Amino acid sequence: MYSTSQSQRGPSLRARAFATSTVASRPLMAAAGRGAVAGPRLLTLARSSVNRGLSLASPVPRRTQITALRARTESGQIRGEWVHQCSGLGGGIPRPASGTSMVYYLHGSGYVICSARTHRGLVARLTGRSGIGAFSLDYRLGPEYRWPSAGDDAVRGYRWLLAQGFDAKQIIVAGDSAGGHLALDLLAANHRDGVPQPRAMALFSPLYDPSFELACALEASGVRDPIIDAAAAQRFLRLYTGDADPDDPRMRVQLSADMDLPPTLIQVGSREVMADDARAIHRLLTEAGGQSELQEWPGQGHVFQMFPYFTPESRTAVREAANFIAAHSRTLA
Repeated sequence: MYSTSQSQRGPSLRARAFATSTVASRPLMAAAGRGAVAGPRLLTLARSSVNRGLSLASPVPRRTQITALRARTESGQIRGEWVHQCSGLGGGIPRPASGTSMVYYLHGSGYVICSARTHRGLVARLTGRSGIGAFSLDYRLGPEYRWPSAGDDAVRGYRWLLAQGFDAKQIIVAGDSAGGHLALDLLAANHRDGVPQPRAMALFSPLYDPSFELACALEASGVRDPIIDAAAAQRFLRLYTGDADPDDPRMRVQLSADMDLPPTLIQVGSREVMADDARAIHRLLTEAGGQSELQEWPGQGHVFQMFPYFTPESRTAVREAANFIAAHSRTLA
């Protein structure tokens, strides 16, 4: 299913103003990308400034509780946090025995920056509206760790949830940007190893091609993302992917008709250079027999859902995603 959300009205005035202000900062972002590649000190500064800025622009709603988690398994460590509502308001830490659904969240930002902490606001809004809790994964980042470390962590985190007693049909996978690529890799790994798939999946501006060739080609065609400079983002990604083969099945994940694919919602801004990545994922899912709804939001940039105070479309999109999650939540008998 394909839809263009808010197509009758187009982008709001606030969304246009936000896009204009962020376009003005693209040269600075490109410089940050070059600096991050230049050395570890500049990368540390870039991480700190981006993470701080995102945390301020995407605040955590009141009454949200965060419970950090560190666990060790035979295959490695699990790091992340539970995001849930205060006691008595619903959406507490999910428990396997409750039979209720939960969100397994995979954050984005090029496999190099951001964390569960920077995405708390988005995760809290998403799960608060759908009335359930979430586990947000902290996976290993480049360049300290190279491909496919983050993918291994995402697979390990999902299987850790299963080992805690959660049924796969209780788990709804959600993620943005690079987190969307991790979600695809998780589906392929589950199929390969005979592990049951999650109940549903919600993706925001998902990455399909970590070589960033799709995005660079779209930018070369004239698309100007209000947030992302494609060349700078490609340099960031290479800090993680290194010399990995772009055609490796864990780089460009392939889906097939013999897979048990979860129903999926994909939201993407029509102005972003990763729009073709979202379209590619939608096409892969539908051609493999899966159910996928692709929403293209006019005038919006990359992961606009993170900025509720800058564009009204952010709040509307999160509400639609929360409704999708709620519709696919269930209580197991």
